[in-house]
Amino acid sequence: MNKNEKFVITINREVGSGGRTVGRKLAETLGVKYCDKAVIDGLTKKFGLTPERIEEIKAQKKSWWNDINNYYQTLVNSTSQPMEAEVKLDNATMFETEKRIQQELAEQTSCVIAGRTGFMVFREWPNHLSVFIQASMDYRIKRIMDRQNVSMDEARNIIAKIDATREAYIKKYEDTSRYDTRNYQLVISMDGLTEDDAAQIILDYINRTSK
Repeated sequence: MNKNEKFVITINREVGSGGRTVGRKLAETLGVKYCDKAVIDGLTKKFGLTPERIEEIKAQKKSWWNDINNYYQTLVNSTSQPMEAEVKLDNATMFETEKRIQQELAEQTSCVIAGRTGFMVFREWPNHLSVFIQASMDYRIKRIMDRQNVSMDEARNIIAKIDATREAYIKKYEDTSRYDTRNYQLVISMDGLTEDDAAQIILDYINRTSK
């Protein structure tokens, strides 16, 4: 990956691994935009976005991204924002909408994108780095217990449910597994690391491999 040209870094992660925080810290250090499922959902609801709606907005207004970008800033700076256009999408439309929003962002600027579909969406994308953040079950359970104030059994159930849902989501659209390391250039285990450590490992990798 060439950090001196427009790039996209995708972070796929196991729930409870801290991968979302790693992605955000990485984006802050690199001085680029950060996008995750919460941002995508917020943009979708605010603008009533579907793939068709994205094309309509682009056709109507060449500076359409400015409107979305302005609202994006409010999303990343606040935990609760009023939504003006509630939309309910089926799974296939949501997948395509998520894909289009991510790609539109990557076309506009360098960015870090944390989400379950990142490695698929940008597999053939130029100047792309794909990262997977994982951790042991004990690490994940403890982190979820601390973050969500739940019991060990509840944390274990949360992990099992989300792991199964995310894997099924991937398999619905591609004949691969999110755990297949061939989908990534870099795989990091969080055991014994902080989120800052992991972000630095990614930065070191970029610096070593940058053209």
